[in-house]
Amino acid sequence: MRIEIAGEEVYAYTGSRPFDPRLETVVFVHGAANDHAVWLLQSRYFAHHGRNVLAVDLPGHGRSGGAALASVTAIADWLIALLDALRIQAAAVAGHSMGSLAALDAAGRYPERVSRLALLAPAVPMRVAEALLDAARRDDHAAFEMIVGWSFSPGDQLGGNRFPGVWMTGNCMRLMERSRPGALHADLLACHAYADGLTSAANVRCPALVVLGERDQMAPPRSAASMTAALRDKRTLTIPDCGHSLMVEAPDAVLDALREFLALSRPAT
Repeated sequence: MRIEIAGEEVYAYTGSRPFDPRLETVVFVHGAANDHAVWLLQSRYFAHHGRNVLAVDLPGHGRSGGAALASVTAIADWLIALLDALRIQAAAVAGHSMGSLAALDAAGRYPERVSRLALLAPAVPMRVAEALLDAARRDDHAAFEMIVGWSFSPGDQLGGNRFPGVWMTGNCMRLMERSRPGALHADLLACHAYADGLTSAANVRCPALVVLGERDQMAPPRSAASMTAALRDKRTLTIPDCGHSLMVEAPDAVLDALREFLALSRPAT
């Protein structure tokens, strides 16, 4: 699905189903140097089970035009502009990593627009190592290599995905390699600079789900503790032996958690 926002054409994957304004909507937001493809399993499931799905390519990513947005608040504002463009009053929003910060910020500053909030692999603050920032600034392939090395638990770096033929680390690398020059650096800077996470968490009014990877080195579970404590209505799940790339390392566990959480809000009939 292609939508025009602020004069730029952007793309959202709908799970191969037409958008239906009578149905409730779930927005999926990817992390740094990624695109909608990281949400394929989850977005297809909800699209075929009574929800509108918008797995977005953020500006400057995937099939979306424009430049990568410079801050988490700008990404959150863009998500609200997406809802406005499609005349959606409120939606459930699920975000991963950088996307979790944008989802959190949107829910905190626009509480009437976010009906449910799912945060996967969040960290508040989400500090980025100087070596990684420097490599990303230079568009050095080493930045991708560092992220892949830190994004998977030791066992999953060897393989073992439940879906035959999935090369987890290789797919992650290729996804970032096809990102546009400068996008990773802009994304990492946005994460590093975001300082309003605790304030946003305290302002969230909707139910929230926090999903963590026990072996996450990019966003260790302890980095989400203060944010989680600030959320009023929350549930948490820590997936054992899982790293940062939750949706590919533990696809069934992530889907089951989202199914249970979003099932509490039934589709319109």
